[in-house]
Amino acid sequence: CAAQVSDGTCTGYLGPVGSGNYIKMVHNGIEYGDMQLIAEVYDVLKNIVKMSNMDMAKQFAKWNEGDLSSYLIEITAKILAKKDDVTGEGYVVDYVLDKTGSKGTGRWTVQEAAEQSVACPTLAAALDSRYISSKKEDRLKAAEVLKGPTDFPNVAKDQIIEDLEAALYAAKVCSYAQGLQLIKAASDAHDWGVDLSECARLWKGGCIIRAKLLDKIQAALGANSNLENLMVDPGFADELNSRQLSWRRISTLCIASGIPVPAICASLNYFDSYRRKTLPASLTQAQRDFFGGHTYERVDREGVFHTAWTDAHKDIGDITERTKGEDVQK
Repeated sequence: CAAQVSDGTCTGYLGPVGSGNYIKMVHNGIEYGDMQLIAEVYDVLKNIVKMSNMDMAKQFAKWNEGDLSSYLIEITAKILAKKDDVTGEGYVVDYVLDKTGSKGTGRWTVQEAAEQSVACPTLAAALDSRYISSKKEDRLKAAEVLKGPTDFPNVAKDQIIEDLEAALYAAKVCSYAQGLQLIKAASDAHDWGVDLSECARLWKGGCIIRAKLLDKIQAALGANSNLENLMVDPGFADELNSRQLSWRRISTLCIASGIPVPAICASLNYFDSYRRKTLPASLTQAQRDFFGGHTYERVDREGVFHTAWTDAHKDIGDITERTKGEDVQK
């Protein structure tokens, strides 16, 4: 039977045939992102903070009592504390080969994000990390010739742990925001009429990404069904703004230390790109016009324009013909 949470059974109608399977696919994409973010935090705790398995287990258990409370945080604590019953020495996680498998739903989510022109960089980073992990033999060879930094920043361990908690929470919000935007885009494209607040409610029990965070997500989407992005909800905006310094410190610490945190950085870049009034896309579009006559819009007047950038550029005629088939999101 379906899982039960405080506000009912975790089952319900989300839309016509196909919509439920689609939402489950995106759920799994978010799951990929969540797992990768936790793995990156584990990497920092182990290799920068130098915590033991039991200390890490206790830390994750502590985090599971607060804003980070979730099924994946809960099982991470249990995994890290599990002693190896094969050798009788050490912990199971240290014997697990560092190659992560996948069954396709994460790849489908990223492919569909591209199809819908929705940015899902955290989910894509998580998928790429699994692909890189699968190249174990290549990585062993690369480790002999590619070298990382030898001088490391000196940061207080308590500060790192505190920053990690804030960074993980902020990055998770961005991961959920991306997945929900993808569902909304597909729902709009196929006229499914999916209620994103109901998605959040159903995910609160009986699924891998169930988390305390979903209560806030459900409330935010319930209060504003037309919310453009989860990040701009007033409550989440305040939380992201207040945590960004910690988020940035962790990202820069890891870059300086040679510790890859692709999902944490992808979430931060997503946040920074989305919050900026202007982006360097103006140069990119100018380059497209230069080499391909793809035209551009101007900030000072309506219309579509093309520039003869050099004497070698010729008149391209009716510029409207150049923009047919363009995939530009309004």
